Amino acid sequence: MSPKPIARVYHLADERNLAAIKKVGLMSTSRLLDGTDLPRAERHKIEREQRRVGRALPGGAWIRDQTPMPPAALMRCLVDGSTPADWYALLNSFVFFWIDPERLARQARACFLAPQHILEIDAERMLKRHGTVAFVTSFNTGNAMRLAARRGRASFVPYEKWLMTGWAHESSELGLPMRTNSHRPVELAIEGAVPEIMDYVINIRRF
Repeated sequence: MSPKPIARVYHLADERNLAAIKKVGLMSTSRLLDGTDLPRAERHKIEREQRRVGRALPGGAWIRDQTPMPPAALMRCLVDGSTPADWYALLNSFVFFWIDPERLARQARACFLAPQHILEIDAERMLKRHGTVAFVTSFNTGNAMRLAARRGRASFVPYEKWLMTGWAHESSELGLPMRTNSHRPVELAIEGAVPEIMDYVINIRRF
């Protein structure tokens, strides 16, 4: 049985970013950095080192911490020759969406110190436009603690390829056991930005 297309996804937005999201859409950390005048060394640090705390970028955008991804933990689960710096840079190039509302709720609870807003999004409509730069993952790529999944660049499976062949790309490229098609994606990741995200938003609620 072929994988079922993704119909709904969710994005957890820090309240400090909500006005900008409504105005210019969702942007990856790397795309946000494109709009700043930070020195190259500072940008390199943000993109390729672990953020132990969240921080504001010039212009006001708030980017989250990466506490569950210390370099030593990543080293133990990267299997394709990537370095922790490569992994941070890879994640910073995407906009992320949760597929499972329960995982969304766990992230929201973890961010309890700052008000959050949950964006419910029509994924089918969004993917009609962004499907060629969309990827799915089989695990939470932002967590490398406890029983962390083995990972590499191919953990990001092109969405259109996943619809056709399931998790074969992840398995063949990383030498990992093949997941069944019943294993639903954990994350949807879109490379770069979704400037017109509000066109796909069904509902926004404050957490």
